[in-house]
Amino acid sequence: VRVYEGDMFTDAHPTDRTLALSEVVLATPCQPGKMVALWNNSRIQIEKLKRDTPKEVLWFLKPPSCFITHGQPIVYPTGHTERVVLEGELGIVIGRKCKSVTPEEARECIFGYTVINDVTSQDVVKRDPTFPQYDRGKGFDTFGVFGPVIVTGVDPMGLVMRSYVNGDLCQEFPVTDYVFNPYQTVAEIAKTLTLQPGDVICMGTTLNAAPIVPGD
Repeated sequence: VRVYEGDMFTDAHPTDRTLALSEVVLATPCQPGKMVALWNNSRIQIEKLKRDTPKEVLWFLKPPSCFITHGQPIVYPTGHTERVVLEGELGIVIGRKCKSVTPEEARECIFGYTVINDVTSQDVVKRDPTFPQYDRGKGFDTFGVFGPVIVTGVDPMGLVMRSYVNGDLCQEFPVTDYVFNPYQTVAEIAKTLTLQPGDVICMGTTLNAAPIVPGD
């Protein structure tokens, strides 16, 4: 690991110091003030489940108290839920203050990309028929897994997302399956929220959100 100094988003610069990966404890690769997560953004899922294609980005918020990274355990909320699933998603990491931008301008606001497990308690989300509880069902402590790295200088439209449980592949889809691409997504969300450096956007998942249980 090469040690850097300064602010990651403005003036980071490398030092001569390096550390073995075994010598460090991984933290989340940034500290988001907020994590914005999309719903119903997969063409494959929309077609299979016979949903309407959304005309605008549909989103909710995951609280900072749920953030963990690679190697940290997900705590199963026993007694509060009966069905927890993995949802593999592309994550956008914002690199500069972003408000009221076009999709083209949004490209310059993106620092890089990460991988997210938008862990979800499906029964909690659907428990009250009058009010889908996305924030609550996806906001349990440790339900916002992302990292361990942010990749920069990559074309997100060429990426393929894969999710595994116990080494078995359960989800595989190209980023081009998303109804709203990363640039459109940032621009749409920034109409409502001011996005700040370090904020993370979960782009949504596809079919086969696999159940997970303690020990997986």
